[in-house]
Amino acid sequence: MQLLTQLPFAIWLSAVFAFALCIPRASAQSNSATLSDPPPSTDLADHGWHFSLTPYLWFSGIHGNVGVLGRDASIHASASDVLSNLDLGFMILADHRYNRIVFPIDFMWVKLSDSKGFPLTAGYLTAKVTTTERILTQKIGYRFVDKPRFKVDALWGYRFWYLTNSLNLQLPSASVNFSDSRGWVDAVSGAKFEITVTRKVSVTVFGDAGGGSARFDYQVGGALGFRVAQKWALQAGYRYMGVDYGSPSNFLFDVAQSGVVFGATWTPK
Repeated sequence: MQLLTQLPFAIWLSAVFAFALCIPRASAQSNSATLSDPPPSTDLADHGWHFSLTPYLWFSGIHGNVGVLGRDASIHASASDVLSNLDLGFMILADHRYNRIVFPIDFMWVKLSDSKGFPLTAGYLTAKVTTTERILTQKIGYRFVDKPRFKVDALWGYRFWYLTNSLNLQLPSASVNFSDSRGWVDAVSGAKFEITVTRKVSVTVFGDAGGGSARFDYQVGGALGFRVAQKWALQAGYRYMGVDYGSPSNFLFDVAQSGVVFGATWTPK
C-alpha cells in the first residue's frame, strides 16, 4: 500500500482500471487451477522433514496351507469370514521423509483362523487352524521422481514375520492340539508411485518382492485418496500379500492374503 500511495494519481488510477479488466480472466484461471491442479510446491517448502501417520484396516481373506510338527492343513477364509469371526488386530503405517530420502514403516497384528469338518466311520473329525501374525516392514528409499503431479520412490528394506500356528483336531472321543511359533526376516525391494489427480484426489500404487528365510515374499496394492482437510485424507484400496515359508515336516506357512483396505492419513507437515 505504501508503494501505491507514492505513485502519481493518474498512474495509480490506470493500474486499478487495468486490474479490474483482468479480474474475470484471473478468476477463471484461479477456479480452473483449484479444480484440476495440485497445490503449488517450492523447493524450500519440500525441504526438511515430513511425516504422516496412517492407521488402517485391512479386511483380508486368506487361503493356502499351514502346518506344524509334520501336520498341515488347508485354510480358506473369505474376507467376510474374517470380519465376522476374527479380531483384525492393529495396523498402522508411518511415512517419514527428509528431502528425497524416505523411511516408511508398516506394522500389522492380525489373527486368522479357519475350521473344517470331515466325516468318519465312527463319528466326525473337526480340524481348526489358527494363525496369529505380527508383521513389521521397514524400508529406506529415494524419491527419484519428484514432480508436482507424479512421484516415484525406489525402496529397499526387510519384512519381519512372527507367526504362531495352532492346529486343533477334535475327535469323537478326544482332542489333540499342535502348536508352534516361528520368526524370520526377508529382504524386500520395490517401489511406490503417487499420482496427484486434483488438489483433493490422489492415486497410490505400491509393491515389493523378495525372500531370504522364506522362499518368496511379496505384496502389491493400490489406494485412492481423498483429502478432507488440510492435514487429513481418507484412503480406500486393495492389498495382496503372499509368502511361502517353511516345509511340511517342520513349520509351514504358504499362504496369500488379499482384501480391501481403508485408512485415514494425518499429515502434520
